[in-house]
Order: sequence, then C-alpha cells, then structure tokens
Amino acid sequence: MSGTAVGVVLAAAEGTTIGYPVLFGGVLLGSVVPVVPTGAVVGAAAAFAMTTDSLGLPLVLLVATLGALLGDLITFAVCRFGGPAAIRWVARGQHADRLEEIRDQFRRHGWQLIVAGRLVPAGRIPVLVTAGALAYPWRRLLPAALVAAFLWALAYALLGVVSGGIFDSPLIATLVATVLVLVVGAGLNLVAARRRRSPATVRTPSTPGPS
Repeated sequence: MSGTAVGVVLAAAEGTTIGYPVLFGGVLLGSVVPVVPTGAVVGAAAAFAMTTDSLGLPLVLLVATLGALLGDLITFAVCRFGGPAAIRWVARGQHADRLEEIRDQFRRHGWQLIVAGRLVPAGRIPVLVTAGALAYPWRRLLPAALVAAFLWALAYALLGVVSGGIFDSPLIATLVATVLVLVVGAGLNLVAARRRRSPATVRTPSTPGPS
C-alpha cells in the first residue's frame, strides 16, 4: 500500500474509527517490512486531522510514535535473537561497508546512533541490525528508540500540518501531504547518497589528521 493509497483511505474514512488503525498498521508494517512509505502515512494522517474532526492531531502523533517504536523493537528483536540468517534477511540490500562503519561507532555512541538512524535517510535498518548483532541492552535501547520514534513522527506530522493548513479538502490535503513527504524524502536520500560518495569524506593514508 503506497502513501497515496493510505491518504485516500483516510479521506474516505471520515466519520469512522478506521483512521487510527490504518495509521498504526501502516507505520508498523513499514517499520518491519519496508514496503510502505511510513513518513507519507504520518503526513497524510496529520493533514487529514487538520481538515476534519475525525482524527485528532495529538492522537495521530501518539499512534505514529507507538507504531514506529513497536516496529523498531520488532526489527531489533529479530536481529538479536534470530541468528545470522535473520540478520542477513533484515540487512538485505545494505552495503557491508556501511554496516561495518556503524558497528565501529556503535560502542561509543550507541543511543545517539539509534536516534539519528531513525531521522537520517536509510539509517534505521543498518543501526538496528548493528544493535541486534551486538546485543545492545534493552534498557538503553528502549528510551533511545522512544525518543527517535517521537522525533520522527513529529517531523513528518509537521509536513502534514503545513498541507492541512493550506487546503480545506481532506482528500487534497492528504494527497498533497503525501507528495510533499515523498519529495522531501527523495531529496534527503539524494543528499545522503552524494555525501557517502564524496571523496572528501574518505581520508587517504597520505592526508594528515587533525593535530
């Protein structure tokens, strides 16, 4: 289900209680199996909440946060307890050098990486794979993952608020919010990819380090 389809479902669900389950299920599913653009789901729900009385914006933020948190915890648990085969399945499509780089940083900056991984494009899966492989403690993971999920949900909900503040039609607002989130996400992914390929980020042996 695409973000646009979720927006249409939300717009068609005015006056019913289907909105919150669609939001929670979409975010949870996309956080475990990345087949749903979860940011677009949150943005569409926030835009819908701004243009109708069927959803409340605080509850949209809460439900999105809980769905993202539960999805991240499931992904972490699969990597921690599922063995090498589960880690390979979750990490499919990830670059080995990227995973190794995060592994090196994780022991010193574990909770910071968990928060940043949720917010940085293509950062969540490598961070959770590394956390599971290193058996990162639950007592440290839970608060970091909660903060990360809340900040992530807040960021994408704000895009929906902007759309809902411009358009009065719930359908138009949700569709515009979905497109806006996808465009912003594509732009961030492009910037992140260019930074990873930049020669300036790679230090050669002949380049002296900082004194």
